[in-house]
Amino acid sequence: MLVLLMSVAGAVATAPAASAATYAAYVMGYFKESPNQSGDSYALHLAVSSDGLSWMPLNQNNPVATPTAGMQGLRDPYILRKQDGTFVVLATDLKGRVFNLNNQYIHVWDSANLTGFSNYRRVRLHTMATHSWAPEAFWVPSRNAYAVIYSANNGTRDVFMVNWTTDFITMGSPQVFFDPGFNVLDGDVLVDGSNFYLSYKNLSNGNLYVARSTTGLPNSFTTLTGGLRQGGAIEAPILVKSNTSSTFWLWGDSFSPANAVFYAWQSSNVNGNSWSALNQRAYTAPINAKHATISPITAAEQSALISRWGAPQWNRLKSYNAPDRYVRHAAYAARIDPFPMDPTADQQWRLVPGLADSAGVSFESVNVPGRYLRHSNYALRLDPNDNTATFRADATFYRTAGLADGAWASFRSYNFPDRYIRHSNYALRIDPLGSGSALADRQDATFQITY
Repeated sequence: MLVLLMSVAGAVATAPAASAATYAAYVMGYFKESPNQSGDSYALHLAVSSDGLSWMPLNQNNPVATPTAGMQGLRDPYILRKQDGTFVVLATDLKGRVFNLNNQYIHVWDSANLTGFSNYRRVRLHTMATHSWAPEAFWVPSRNAYAVIYSANNGTRDVFMVNWTTDFITMGSPQVFFDPGFNVLDGDVLVDGSNFYLSYKNLSNGNLYVARSTTGLPNSFTTLTGGLRQGGAIEAPILVKSNTSSTFWLWGDSFSPANAVFYAWQSSNVNGNSWSALNQRAYTAPINAKHATISPITAAEQSALISRWGAPQWNRLKSYNAPDRYVRHAAYAARIDPFPMDPTADQQWRLVPGLADSAGVSFESVNVPGRYLRHSNYALRLDPNDNTATFRADATFYRTAGLADGAWASFRSYNFPDRYIRHSNYALRIDPLGSGSALADRQDATFQITY
C-alpha cells in the first residue's frame, strides 16, 4: 500500500452522483503565470461563467487555497464533483518554472461547495523515479472507484498512469492507463453518459487529440481526431460539454508563459473529427490563467461562490476586431496591446460614474488610482484628475450599443458628442463616427466590457 504523507478522515462516496442537478453555470480552477513572472501565483484560483466561455475571476483573481507542504506551490489543479455531490481538488506539487522530475506526490483538498477547503494533504501515487503531473480523476462504475490519472514516465516513455481510490486518501497500485506508443502529456477525461472521452497532448508533434472509451478502463481508448493546434505551441486540453446544448468545447493554453493565452474549439459531434476553432472574440479567460480545469455547477452554487469570494472590482476592455488585445495604459498613453501583458494591472479599470455627468462613465486606472482616461487633442491619455471642468468633461463618455455589434459597447465623448473612442494603429483616440461610418471604423470603436 502506498504511503500517505498525512492522514485524514475519509469515507467512501456512496450517495448518487449530483448529475441529476440542473447545471446552469461553470467553475474554473487554475494557477497563474505572466511573461515577466510578476503575475505568477502557484496556488488555486477560481472563476465562474454562465455560458462556459466568458469568465469572471473570483477573489479579485487572488488565491482561494495555497499548499503548505511539499514544494508549497501547485500547478495543474483539477476540480472533481464526487458521487456524493461534494468536491475534491487535485493538483501537481510544483512551484515556479523549475520542474521536479521525480516528485511522486500530489496535493489534495476536500470541499463541500468550493466556498472553503479542508483536509489538505499530500498523497503519494507511486515509488518510481518519475513525476506525477497534471492529476485528474473520474468515476468508473464498473470499478466502483475513482480513477486518478496523471502524467509520468514508465521507464520507456511519457504515458498516463492510473491509481484507483474511493476516498482520495488511500491509493491503489499504479498501472499504465494510456500508452499510444509515443510520448503524451496532460490527459483530461470527460464522462458523457456511457462514454469516456480523453483529450491529450502528443509530445511528438505538439498537437492535441481526443480519444474515446466505453469503459473508462486502462488501455481502452481509441483516438477519434486528427491533431489540433492554435498558436505556436499548445498544451493542457480541457473537454467541456455545454449545459444547455449538444455543443462540446475543447480548450488548450499556450505552452509559453510569455504567450499565456487560451485557445478553444467547438464541435456538435465529439465522436467525429469536426472541431472548429473559435475566434477569441467568443471567449475570455481569466487574467494569466494557466492549465485550467472546468466543471459544471448549479446557479445556486455559482451565487454562493460569488457571495463567498466576491466579484472583481475592476473590468477590462477587449477590442472587437483585435480580440487578442485589451485597452491598457503604457507611459500614460492609452492603447490596445496583446494579452498577456505586464504589469497586469495596466489593463484593469474601475468604471465609475462619469466625472462630468453621472449618467456617463469614466475610466480610473487600478494601478495608478486618481488617474483617468481623458482625451487631449483627440488622443486618449491617462492623466491625474485636476478636478477642473475641462478635465471632467474630457474624461467622461456615454456607453452606447456597440457600433459594430450591439451586444458589445462603444463610448461616445461627452464634450465631442460626434466622436467615439476607437483604436488607430493600436493607439486610442476619439474620432467622428456613426452608423454611416465605414465598417472598419465602427469595429475599431467597439469593445467588450469583461474581466
